[in-house]
Amino acid sequence: MTKSGLKIGFIGLGIMGTPMAGHLLNAGHILFVNTAGKMPQALADGGATICTNARGVAERADIIFIMVPDTPDVEAVLFSEYGVASGLAKGKTVVDCSSIDPITTRKFAKQIQELGCEWLDAPVSGGEVGAKAASLTIMVGGEQATFDRVKPLLDLMGKNVTLVGGPGDGQVCKVANQIIVALNIAAVSEALVFASKAGADPARVRQALMGGFAASRILEVHGERMIKRTFEPGFRIALHQKDLNLAMQGARALGMALPQTAMAAQLMQSCVALGLGQADHSALVKAIENMAQHPVCPDA
Repeated sequence: MTKSGLKIGFIGLGIMGTPMAGHLLNAGHILFVNTAGKMPQALADGGATICTNARGVAERADIIFIMVPDTPDVEAVLFSEYGVASGLAKGKTVVDCSSIDPITTRKFAKQIQELGCEWLDAPVSGGEVGAKAASLTIMVGGEQATFDRVKPLLDLMGKNVTLVGGPGDGQVCKVANQIIVALNIAAVSEALVFASKAGADPARVRQALMGGFAASRILEVHGERMIKRTFEPGFRIALHQKDLNLAMQGARALGMALPQTAMAAQLMQSCVALGLGQADHSALVKAIENMAQHPVCPDA
């Protein structure tokens, strides 16, 4: 495929970042990459240029995407000695697809803008499946003109790409998303554990519920994981726990209560205590199973 001439950077090539970067590369863009872990062979074979640090990515690319786990990781990528900020020139754009603290995001955005560059926070939802299928939901905070310019690239990675508001608002939306997802996982977990302990076939219960008002994407995808006992991570419990902690921090700052979110956060913490921090967040069911002393289905 003929290269389009757009020079794009991508920092953070984990479960989500690797397929996201791959879609940009497959669309014909010139890709400069850096990651803390092992370099994915498919990206190297596809022609991505490997940079030794984030500064090298920023020096070479005009639009730099970041996809790392947490707020301190983003800060290090941006502002460490060999970080993105040290390699930026006026007119470049930083797009943070990580899920991090909205208040700190606004501080990062201001610092990048003071360098004469543009900022978008663009956290994603959809997990590994959505990243591979380029069907992610992408929630964006930033200026309209910047969004309009970057949206064709975001469209290569997602199907539902929405400008929510100014800098930080994308992260606010992602926290709201994670609240909804966590509470739905907890609800499906309780329902299937209840059904199984009451003697019903949980697989048939799930099938019946999929045709009614209780139907949801969580029941469809994660309900199946709970029944089949397939907890390989698409989105890890430890990361979802981090996002719920962001929700609780935000609630304290706003002087409000999030009682159900607090309960979900405790269930995530229970899973971490059970050694499940690196399991898929659908494994939250094991916290409910532990309290009920009954599994939805036996482990294989």
